[in-house]
Amino acid sequence: MSRICLLLPNGFEAVEASVFTDVLGWNREEGDGSTEVVTVGTRKRLACTWNFTVLPEKLLVDVNVDECDALALPGGFETAGFYEDAFREDVLAFIREFDRQGKWISSICVAALMIGKSGVLEGRRATTYNLNNRKRQLMLKEMGALVVPDERIVVDRNIITSFNPSTAFDVAFMLLEKLTNADNANEVRGLMGFA
Repeated sequence: MSRICLLLPNGFEAVEASVFTDVLGWNREEGDGSTEVVTVGTRKRLACTWNFTVLPEKLLVDVNVDECDALALPGGFETAGFYEDAFREDVLAFIREFDRQGKWISSICVAALMIGKSGVLEGRRATTYNLNNRKRQLMLKEMGALVVPDERIVVDRNIITSFNPSTAFDVAFMLLEKLTNADNANEVRGLMGFA
């Protein structure tokens, strides 16, 4: 069983988190049954970008990277306070440890900035939110990443980044494929009506 840590900073975008719970949940029920998602919050009570509340199963302080097989990161909005939690040192150290152990780290949209801020994208290919004058891609470049501006999804070794919310399901299916195999991911994709 692969255990996926879905890390939720305050101000995250619910749709970007829900694709991981749905795709990996569908795999648990209808696919090969090998994935389990654990929601991990930076706070006991989280406010999503679009103003509803989420109660995570665990707090970051209570989770050990050794207990997890992959990390999933949804993005969020600055106006919702996303970067306040996303850039906390305990969050960045958590990301660094996943990378040190070579475990899969998958991010959607501006969640790549969390990875960039941790320092693990230094000299590595990545992308992040590509619209609004590429402001977020410029931030990621300043963090040392080799930004690939026009690729929807960029994979560099164990890290998956993507350029906006439209990529969310594709990132979740890609993570499922990396944790299982292409045939299983395609079966789940078909069962969910994406194939």
